[in-house]
Amino acid sequence: MGLSCRLPLPFVMAIVLCAGLAALPPAQADDNQQKLESLLRRFPDADTNKDGKLSEDEARQYVAKLRGKAKAKPTDSALPAADLRDVKYGPHERNVLDFWFAKNTNAAAPLIVFIHGGGFVGGDKSMASPAALREALDGGAAFMSINYRFREQAPIQDILRDAARAIQFVRADADRFHNDPKRIASFGSSAGAGTSLWLAAHDDLADPKSADPVLRQSSRISAAGSLNGQATYDMREWERVIFPFKPEWLKGKDEGPRFYHFKSDADYDTEQGKRIRADCNMLGLLTADDPPIYLSCSQPDGEPTSRGHLLHHPRHAQVIERRCKELGIPVTAVYAGDQNQRAKPQGAVAFLLHHVGLPVAGGN
Repeated sequence: MGLSCRLPLPFVMAIVLCAGLAALPPAQADDNQQKLESLLRRFPDADTNKDGKLSEDEARQYVAKLRGKAKAKPTDSALPAADLRDVKYGPHERNVLDFWFAKNTNAAAPLIVFIHGGGFVGGDKSMASPAALREALDGGAAFMSINYRFREQAPIQDILRDAARAIQFVRADADRFHNDPKRIASFGSSAGAGTSLWLAAHDDLADPKSADPVLRQSSRISAAGSLNGQATYDMREWERVIFPFKPEWLKGKDEGPRFYHFKSDADYDTEQGKRIRADCNMLGLLTADDPPIYLSCSQPDGEPTSRGHLLHHPRHAQVIERRCKELGIPVTAVYAGDQNQRAKPQGAVAFLLHHVGLPVAGGN
């Protein structure tokens, strides 16, 4: 049986990319670097030394690791087929979702939503953890994984609203999805973590007067899980509450002002620019009526040593944890080195299951 049958799509993409590196002659080093950067965006875990860069050796070692996992556990390494695949929830080609019904569809089930990472420049809904999906289904919930637009296609403030629309979409057609619209929770890693946190912190986006029946629905969720996520997408706040960027860590045509699709730095401080930044500031949006939040970070504390370390630094979780405690929002935080706990998707899922009213072995 070929690897494409054993591995989910992102793993196959990693292997194809790595094979392409070996095939390129030395004269095409720039192409090599582009492929490595693409692989790193989709698979940040491949950067084993956490220096924010991916070497060819790291890429090949990562693919070898994936292949080893496929041979050891072929049935555990791939997502089971979705009951509904590539369902359109919005007008853009990336506004699609996959959906797995709860095991008992005789009653409206709670829903766990996965939002993939990738820095808002890459990634795919197939990146959902098979173990987390099984835990959700075994726990009595339905499961959904979504795609959303990337930075080149939309500014961050609109990308976040893609995720909100996906929540509103399944609420608008709850009978089709056999889900309880009052019990929906979301989690993700990196960009998906920040997006889930934004859904938890943002005021309800429901517009009762909208001509679009989807937008009349609530965007609020019952709980959020943020794994290696960010505290805010107001990048001006990072220098105050996280750490400042080093110049070499700012790269790419869709960063800086382009993150919001501003024309220049001057737009940051216009009235519209301030409103947009505040709208993306999860730390500033949190209020006492927000739902429970699960935070985890697998990165070490201390001065950031690379771009990747900065993006996923534990201070992101620490400032959110402190703010939640100030406001009285239920919060659980797991950090690298915590005894008897691990920052893993299943920990987030157990937390979410508990807060959508489903029993969890051992509690959470």
